[in-house]
Formats: sequence, structure tokens, C-alpha cells
Amino acid sequence: MGQQVDGPDERHRRPDGVSDATVAALGKLSEALECVERARGHLYSVHQLIGHADLMLDDAVEQFRAAGHPHLADRIATELRGRNVIAGRWTFQIVEDFDDGYHALFRELDQQARDELVGGRRHLYEAEMKERRRSRGRPGHEARPGGGG
Repeated sequence: MGQQVDGPDERHRRPDGVSDATVAALGKLSEALECVERARGHLYSVHQLIGHADLMLDDAVEQFRAAGHPHLADRIATELRGRNVIAGRWTFQIVEDFDDGYHALFRELDQQARDELVGGRRHLYEAEMKERRRSRGRPGHEARPGGGG
């Protein structure tokens, strides 16, 4: 068996000739995509919360009717329940438009940049940061899983 190198695996090593500026730009694009992924999760949360709230209105309508307030029950049932959250759209439509438009283009451009500039490698900026910050030879500071180099 050959001697193991104490460093990142090949897919987390910068290809020859790639500049610090390129790695930094790819890192910033990746960071921005991570932010968009978090925002996408929040958008799905809004989608689920609004859907749940709309279903809860059924109970509210029934309770207002039972409590003797049919005018409020009718208004909630006809004006609020099932209403578009923005013009012409329920939240599922917003999610679909986001996923198929902005999110898809963002992911496409991130992939294109990595493919063209570093052979598709991901997280080079972070891999290099890990190398700068870890304490070689210390437990929990291994370069790779399994404790090897």
C-alpha cells in the first residue's frame, strides 16, 4: 500500500493553473447559491403554512356559524378561504415559478462555472480553508473521512 497524503482528496483540490481569484469567485457564487437554497426552503415553508392556515379556516367558519355569527362565517368562507395569495396565484404556483425560473437558472450557472473553470469540482474555497485552519495530526482534524490523509 502506498503512503497516504495528508490533504484533501482529488475532487477537492484546485486544478493546476486555477487562480486564487477564480477560486474566490466560485466560492462566492456557491455561497450565494446556498443562500438561495435557504430562501427556497423558506418559500416551501410559506407554501405549507399558508396551505395549513387555509384548511384551518374550515374549522373557523364552522365555529363562527355555531357561535351565531353567520355574517363572519360567510365572509371568511367566500372572501378569504381559497383566495390567491398574490394576483392569480396560490403558493404552489409561486413555488413552481421560482423552481423552474430563478432557482433553475441559478443552479445551471453555478454548474456551468464549476464545469468550465475547475472540472466540476465543488467547495474548493471551503476545502482550502479547511486545509489552512485544521491542526494536522490532531484527532478530529483529519483531511478526509477514515482518518487517512
